[in-house]
Amino acid sequence: MDAFYAAVEERDEPRLRGKPIIVGGSPQGRGVVAAASYSARKFGVHSAMPMAQALRLCPQAVIVRPRIDHYAAISHQIRAIFARYTPEIEPLSLDEAFLDVTASTRLFGGGDRIARQIKQAIRDEIQLIASVGVAPNKFVAKIASDLRKPDALVVVQAHEVQTFLDPLPVGRLWGAGKTTVAQFERLGVHRIAQVRQLAPQLLQSHFGKSGMHLWQLAQGIDTRAVESENQAKSISHETTFALDVRDINVLEACLSQLTEQVAARLRRYGLKGKTLQLKLRYPDFRTITRAHTLAEPTDSTTLLWQTIRHLFRTNWSTATAIRLIGMGVSQFYTTDAPVAVQGDLFAAQSTPRPILDSLTDDVNRKFGARVLHRGRFRQNSE
Repeated sequence: MDAFYAAVEERDEPRLRGKPIIVGGSPQGRGVVAAASYSARKFGVHSAMPMAQALRLCPQAVIVRPRIDHYAAISHQIRAIFARYTPEIEPLSLDEAFLDVTASTRLFGGGDRIARQIKQAIRDEIQLIASVGVAPNKFVAKIASDLRKPDALVVVQAHEVQTFLDPLPVGRLWGAGKTTVAQFERLGVHRIAQVRQLAPQLLQSHFGKSGMHLWQLAQGIDTRAVESENQAKSISHETTFALDVRDINVLEACLSQLTEQVAARLRRYGLKGKTLQLKLRYPDFRTITRAHTLAEPTDSTTLLWQTIRHLFRTNWSTATAIRLIGMGVSQFYTTDAPVAVQGDLFAAQSTPRPILDSLTDDVNRKFGARVLHRGRFRQNSE
């Protein structure tokens, strides 16, 4: 989806049309940018930027508080359109997903035709704009979807993959962060075509285990299958920052939003999870994951947040910048299974009540807005 949160706000409030919109927290507190419209991005505003800095870049911007439950409900509507064409849907976040339409082409036509139908359905039924990439694998499709935003439809046939990738900068390779790009530049390598021509052994000597990964991507090789939600062993969300971040307020604000999204998906699919995972990626592309298993499975936003924040605070040093942050939940149980509730090590004194999450979901789904919200997710809360 193109500038999803901002586009939803513009759709819902016609007076905002054409104005630079920033969705995020208060500039007077520790608010950060959750999303920015394309007109705001022209001023250099991007997600995870402190709101005060965003307003210095774009003082005429309109600030809108995020309505995560509302965006989740709209995401569910978009997912329903996808499901008309294939059950093989792998959500990446509320506004992005991979679809495998291999088995659907006899019924609906080729991938390009299905893409056009999906774009048109989203425009007609939800009044939003999607960008779509069609390609033989996930890596190429992802690049194609990003390349000509907004309102893009880029189709890359199997025989066109190398021609498509070759002129692109090395930063387009998954895993090629600022540090990796700098290393490539020291080697005199600037384009994917140049990476493709290097020996795999040379890349491994410079980049370690990720060297072979980068070489394969440069060849257009990505063998990962689309993992549909009913096959998934975990539900997770992550954010890659435009610039490396070391501000704890920015990082925790993003982590809290990811937690809200994961919790809402758990409840939507009638699942509870026991194991939480924290994912941190550093500027040199080194990635760590940490996990904690709860005493009992949960879908409580409060308990998930308390646990993931504890994991974050005990596994991150303020001296270290972060390129990517993510959280996920696994070890699922269905919500109709009888489960005894027991206090957890990291829970607050008052045990979160499941009815609160249920009522919040129901009210926000019914009224299409974040009528009920959790005050504890204010950025300056403890």
